[in-house]
This record gives sequence, C-alpha cells and structure tokens, in this order.
Amino acid sequence: MSDQIIETDALIVGAGPVGLFQVFELGLLGVKAHVIDTMRVAGGQCMELYPDKPIYDIPGIPVCSGEELIENLMVQIEPFDPVFHLGEEVAVVEAVDDDWFRVVTDNDKEFRTRTVFIAGGVGSFQPRRLRFEGIDAFEDKNLFYKVRDPSKFEGKRIVVLGGGDSALDWVVELAPRSNGITSIHRRDEYRGAQATVDKMMALADEGKVEPIIGKVSGYKSDDDGVTAITVEIGDDEREIACDAVLAFYGLAPKLGPIAEWGLDINRKTINVDTEKFETSTPGIYAVGDINYYPGKKKLILSGFHEAALASFAAKERIEPEKKVRLQYTTTSPLMHERLGIAEES
Repeated sequence: MSDQIIETDALIVGAGPVGLFQVFELGLLGVKAHVIDTMRVAGGQCMELYPDKPIYDIPGIPVCSGEELIENLMVQIEPFDPVFHLGEEVAVVEAVDDDWFRVVTDNDKEFRTRTVFIAGGVGSFQPRRLRFEGIDAFEDKNLFYKVRDPSKFEGKRIVVLGGGDSALDWVVELAPRSNGITSIHRRDEYRGAQATVDKMMALADEGKVEPIIGKVSGYKSDDDGVTAITVEIGDDEREIACDAVLAFYGLAPKLGPIAEWGLDINRKTINVDTEKFETSTPGIYAVGDINYYPGKKKLILSGFHEAALASFAAKERIEPEKKVRLQYTTTSPLMHERLGIAEES
C-alpha cells in the first residue's frame, strides 16, 4: 500500500464525457476533483468505440466527432486543474465515517475523499482475456493484459497478441529493451495507427521484432508461467518460446468492482434519486449511462444535466454550513474568477 494518501473533496470514477463535465460543474462551485479511469487516455466510449463517428445531439454544436467532443471538454476543464489517474481501476470504496470515504485502486493508490462520483458509462472497460483452459492461473505472473511497469520486461523474450493501438504501442516501446518481440495478429491488416505500424515494420527490418500473421491456438507452461504460444499459420503450426505474454484483444464494458461496493444495483446500473443523483450510499453519486431512475434516457446530454445537479448536492455535503447559491457564468464575477476570465474594466 502506498505510504501517501491523496486527500480530495471529490473523486470521479470515469473520464468519459460525463465524468469530464462533472469536473467542470464541480469546478464552478469551487470543488477540485481527481479523476480515475481504467483506460490510458481520457474519453471513455467516445475515444474507445467511436472517436471518428459524428455526434449530432450536443446542444449548440450541430455536429462533432467523439474525439472532438472530448478535446473540447478537456479544454473546458483546464481552469480547474483536475488530476488524472489513468490506467487504474478502483478496487475498494468504503466509508471511513459519515464524512469521508477510503478509495484504493488496483495499483495500490489510496485516496481519502469527501464525495465519490461514479461516471463509469456502461461500467469499467475490462480486457478481453484469453480463453484457454488453465491460462488464467498465470495472469500477472507472466501473462499480462496491461503494462504497469515496463522495466519488468527488460531482456525478456516477449509475445504481444493483438493488432490495435495498445498492442502496437507496446511492441514499439518494449522492442529496444527486450530480448526479441514476436507480434501475433490474426489478420494482415492492423487496426492501430499507420505511423505505429510503420515503426514496427522498421523494427522488424532491424531484426528486433518478428510480426506473425496467424491464429493463436494454444500455449505451453510450467510452474513459472507460460513458456510458449502456439500459432496456426495457414496449414502449419508454430511454437513461439517466450518469457512473457502481453495480450491486447480490446476492451469490453463490465460493471466490474462497482458491483461489490454495497450500492443498490439494478441489473447492470445503479439506482439513484432524481434530486441529487445520489446512490443508496450518501456521498456517492452516479451520473451518466451507469445510473438508473424512472424515465432514464442514456444520452450524453442527460448525463450533463445529472452532473450539474449532483455537483450542487455534493457542494452542500462538503460545506453544509454554507448556502449554495445558483450563479450564472454569464454575469457572476465569482464564476469568471474560477474560470480565469478577466473582468472588463
């Protein structure tokens, strides 16, 4: 466990569009937030599933792509200086007392927070795992679905599975420090950025990477972990010896550890009220696609509305002795100060 505990008034779980707008609404009220997301970049489904697809129902914006929406939200929250903790999953949420929660990530990062906002969309994105019998026993031993410490792969023979951005990025990054990397993808067309594909092919020309097009058909192991990956290449089968396996077959949304937090769960969503968007646990709020209430519509713009009301409720919880007044960004000097807007003389 980390020796340092991060203390904050608000902790947002999920860095999709609603989670980012939650930062903005809290910031307007003078509440600073930390943000945790399992993905390595902010953006949630917008970035993972449809960065290039057009979105037409954001008020005041006739059309924008998912990526453009996230970029604009990131610019919008800059005045509030949120702290992001990406590539981490919340493992523990527990009440310390009536005023504080203890939150711990799977990377042993610990927080002490007054409020928690669950903005996890359809849940945390979990890696799609290999489905060979018995292989789960080697997860985090020498089979990995994410890389936390690249130095662990120094001088090792590495097999990287997958053809998307994550797989290609790690092939390129780990190649200089490894004892050889084999990249295995089932198709000869890669899903990652062309620039990264070109870098991998250049490393292949230098003999540092061996790209293989084929289907993973099995594995071999001993007491220490996976020792080889078998691949079907046309009518032939080949065995690739390895010291470590990195599998990047994409992500699938699941409720994940949230289901263990003691909240009132409605199938794969969290029940909330429509005044505060508070869950069954006071001080924990749920906004966006992950929540449920009568009449709920899973729209980004609905999540924005929910984030605004949840912010006011949280502000009252954090500072119960102060009255929270509604102020308008158009005219309020305090709002302008928080936004970093210079007043006209």
